[in-house]
Amino acid sequence: MIPFLSLKEVTAQHGAEIREAVTRVVDSGWYLQGEENKAFEAEYAQFIGTQYAVGCANGLDALIWIFRAYIEMGVMQAGDEVIVPANTYIATIIALTENGLVPVLVEPKLNTLEIDDDLIEAHITSKTKALCIVHLYGRCAYTEKIGALCKKYNLKLVEDNAQAHGCLYQDGRMTGSIGDVAGHSFYPGKNLGALGDGGAVTTNDKALADTVRALANYGSTKKYVFKYVGRNSRLDEIQAAVLRVKLKYLVTDNQHRKEVAHYYIEHLDHPCVTLPDTLPMERNVFHLFPILCTRRDELHDYLEQHGVGTVIHYPIPPHRQECYKAWNAMQLPITEYIADHELSLPISPYLSLEDAQQVVDLINRF
Repeated sequence: MIPFLSLKEVTAQHGAEIREAVTRVVDSGWYLQGEENKAFEAEYAQFIGTQYAVGCANGLDALIWIFRAYIEMGVMQAGDEVIVPANTYIATIIALTENGLVPVLVEPKLNTLEIDDDLIEAHITSKTKALCIVHLYGRCAYTEKIGALCKKYNLKLVEDNAQAHGCLYQDGRMTGSIGDVAGHSFYPGKNLGALGDGGAVTTNDKALADTVRALANYGSTKKYVFKYVGRNSRLDEIQAAVLRVKLKYLVTDNQHRKEVAHYYIEHLDHPCVTLPDTLPMERNVFHLFPILCTRRDELHDYLEQHGVGTVIHYPIPPHRQECYKAWNAMQLPITEYIADHELSLPISPYLSLEDAQQVVDLINRF
């Protein structure tokens, strides 16, 4: 039996250190905005390569506070447009509509599943204030063309780095440090996952970091003094302590993911299965291993019957969701094709190559 992901197995890899970290926090008697948060923020900022990291409650909040902060700073206002990939998890879109901003959906490239940089410029208008790229599935979505467009049109470059902790661009910069600001998720199943929800914002912009920190703390810049109408969105001390443990092993864990992915790439061979372009390997930390299959639902059921868990990311794209009814008639054929054909295979820091071989053998016999 090969489950898609066992969080119990993920945690067990560093179980003793995690229990020690949790006990340390419990015994300290300080559970919010303490030394563990300060230490994690410093360590994560150093790892990503930015001056600032601000912990918050989850990845969605990280994105919401980024755009809210830009509005509070006068960089954006309600009604401004932000270009986003049409093929993404809905959190990227919610962060915009939550702030009264207008998402402009751009199709992905079918061979990468990431935003098509050749289509972006045609969507830029006088109302466009930012481009939000998503390093989906763990693959770096940034290109030099994207950077040039942001410079040409004076657009903020926001990274949704929820799925790509530790991923590098070709010049050695890490995702989360390439743009003006980035949102990160530490949902338990992520490459860097907590034991519950958690998130962070990374940036080199001190004013932005300070504004995000205030917004996530009721809008307060000083105790009992409220500059903004904020919310309570803080990373708790236990999660920060757990993340400090797991951060030490992230590079090694990501390397193991790459070894499993390389095995899949080298050995999967079925006429119904297409592999997205996953190379160069250093630009992908394989949070997920997506394939496209013309008989996706049959393959899903077949693998499940043989004890292999898979997940569809994502069966209904944002523009077809009921919560965005005004977009339901929009035609985005590449995004829709991906939604109809994508299937994610098991991949994790504990999955053995023997398990990967079983998955491959089953698919090749399908």
